[in-house]
Amino acid sequence: MARERRTAHARPGLDVPRESRRRGVPRPTYDPDAFGALSERVARFLGTWTFIGYMTAIVLTWVVWNAVAPESLRFDEYPFIFLTLMLSLQASYAAPLILLAQNRQTDRDRVQWEQDRARSERNIADTEYLTREVAALRIALGEVATRDFLRSELRAMLEELEEKDERRALAAREPAAADSAADGSGRPGTAPDDRLR
Repeated sequence: MARERRTAHARPGLDVPRESRRRGVPRPTYDPDAFGALSERVARFLGTWTFIGYMTAIVLTWVVWNAVAPESLRFDEYPFIFLTLMLSLQASYAAPLILLAQNRQTDRDRVQWEQDRARSERNIADTEYLTREVAALRIALGEVATRDFLRSELRAMLEELEEKDERRALAAREPAAADSAADGSGRPGTAPDDRLR
């Protein structure tokens, strides 16, 4: 019975963090896609020359103000500890946002790679199918009479018919010659000795 209860509740994979079991305290909910899109926009902005220009202008203004302004108006003296703290705070927020954006890009790349792989497999299967079809057509065409084959066969038949016609013509001339020899008409092709006999 205890085993059935364990299998009924599916355990998450090791890549899913375990949820805390606090009772009575509602967990904040947020849309991960909206947060991911926001992190991508921030990370994309952090990688532009515009951000570098703004950051340079702020740091230069900070340093010049705290170096040149009257002592009563300075809020961060020479080692600029507060400036260092602000830059560290900005970097501590920028790093996770950049990592989130990279993770989302990695997920998109993985999906794109899987789609490309599936498309490539379909193309390979289609190519193999077409190769088999072309081979089958070649085999089928090997059994079909081609134009050259038909011409050679017709020439051979024509030569046979011409030979038969020549034989018939020769056969028709020979009986006529024999008949004229029997009549004694002396037509060409009959010998005079044959007429006397």
